[in-house]
Amino acid sequence: MTGIERLAIAEEVRRVKATYFRGVDTEDGDLVRSILAADCELDYRGCCTDPKSGVDFMPAMNLVLKGREGWVSGAFSKAGITSVHQGHQAEITVTGPDSARAIWAMTDRLYMPPGAFFGLMRGFGFYHETYVREADGWKIRTLRIERLRVEGVSP
Repeated sequence: MTGIERLAIAEEVRRVKATYFRGVDTEDGDLVRSILAADCELDYRGCCTDPKSGVDFMPAMNLVLKGREGWVSGAFSKAGITSVHQGHQAEITVTGPDSARAIWAMTDRLYMPPGAFFGLMRGFGFYHETYVREADGWKIRTLRIERLRVEGVSP
């Protein structure tokens, strides 16, 4: 595989991740499912738990989604939550012509509805992901979040 081919794959992986963030934050389930592998496994266990204090700010998020059809959108807006996710500093490794892995530095903010125990949850950490090329393009096959910190800020 040439250097140019590796760069092209890395750019496609970046595009897929950007689409994931946009789809999650706009709650566009069709968009998110379009960039998930049919056999994906998305591990969100501990995604809202601060590793220093052990506080889990959203226990309902401790789940593993299997298969793209497992993605459900609209849960945040129904609960009055607005999410803002950002990923950067991608470490992308092309592992073959149809596979790659990446670690993304990330921050996210979940703005809670009035009356919630805390007004804002801020998180910092890394996404660990694998990608596969399917017939219609690059997809996320596995996802796991590693947290450095999670904070709940009073309203």
